[in-house]
Amino acid sequence: MADDTAFSTPSSDDVLNQAAQGRLRTIIERIERLEVDKAAIMEDLKEVYAEAKGEGFDTKILRKVVRMRKQDRAKRLEEEALIDLYLSAIGGL
Repeated sequence: MADDTAFSTPSSDDVLNQAAQGRLRTIIERIERLEVDKAAIMEDLKEVYAEAKGEGFDTKILRKVVRMRKQDRAKRLEEEALIDLYLSAIGGL
């Protein structure tokens, strides 16, 4: 049977110096804070979409409009033209 000491995990001092350990800790803490912020923003978005739905708006279409507004106008027009082309090619229009 193999010697278990060959598979032991090195201590953090063996792998990272003190400065690197501190920097790693700082990065992880920042990521954790951002994850909390992200969850709060996602909850806010959920509430806005629920509000829109309550006022009779189609949330699927709202999401599509938001996504489209993020795109460059020329790119969006090119994409729409390709969609129309493909649909007409298969008799979908």
